[in-house]
Amino acid sequence: MKRRPVVGVIGNTYSIENRFAVQMVGERNLRAIAEVTGALPLMFAGLPGVTDVESLLDVVDGILLTGARANVHPRHFNVEPNPKHEPYDEARDALALDLVEICVERGIPIFGICRGLQEMNVAFGGSLHPEIREIPGRMNHRMPRLPTGEIHPDPQVVFADRHEVTLDPNGNFARILGRNSIRVNSLHGQGILEPGKRVVIEGIAEDGTVEAISIAEAKGFALGVQWHAEYDPQRNPINRRLFEEFGKALNDRYRTSASAHAR
Repeated sequence: MKRRPVVGVIGNTYSIENRFAVQMVGERNLRAIAEVTGALPLMFAGLPGVTDVESLLDVVDGILLTGARANVHPRHFNVEPNPKHEPYDEARDALALDLVEICVERGIPIFGICRGLQEMNVAFGGSLHPEIREIPGRMNHRMPRLPTGEIHPDPQVVFADRHEVTLDPNGNFARILGRNSIRVNSLHGQGILEPGKRVVIEGIAEDGTVEAISIAEAKGFALGVQWHAEYDPQRNPINRRLFEEFGKALNDRYRTSASAHAR
């Protein structure tokens, strides 16, 4: 039986009933991998003491860095933390930031979504702003809420396309998508302030917020998006194309690895 490529999907730290520490991954991430790339999603703990990076990379053909509620801790870009920007997930930070650099240098496909894009930026020396909407001229990129302040109960409203993104016509995203402008959803507070030294900005929202990046001179697929592309790639043509391209990179990596092992 032909083995499918395997994608490591990073877990996030959560507390159930304020007593039980767990690692969680949103099911839409798993379905996007399984149903669009054709790969097998493999959840791994965002815990350095549990997940050994070298062992992980021996068994996966690529990595998906998912979105998460927790912000990247500001100490990674020399900013003092503020309780109003919590929660943080320092365990995931410690693992993901190293993982980004290793994957890029080894040509292991890596796709960052929302927090994943932010991790890619910080891994290469970039900084983040904890609340993009507080920058003059920026829109509110957080998920829609009811007048009562509660998150809107309808997922189709929450994940609806909210704004335009202009793509670099000479970049990877324009090549993959075959267009220079797209519409995307928006569910984030934190965002890129200063890009890292190898971070190439390929997509910008109408208010100037960075929405799509690549890593310069990466040896393999290394793209990040600020929107939640995992929500609907089964029917959204933009998000489908991105996951399909990720899938091609996974298959290429798998074939190369299988060929090397066969020698």
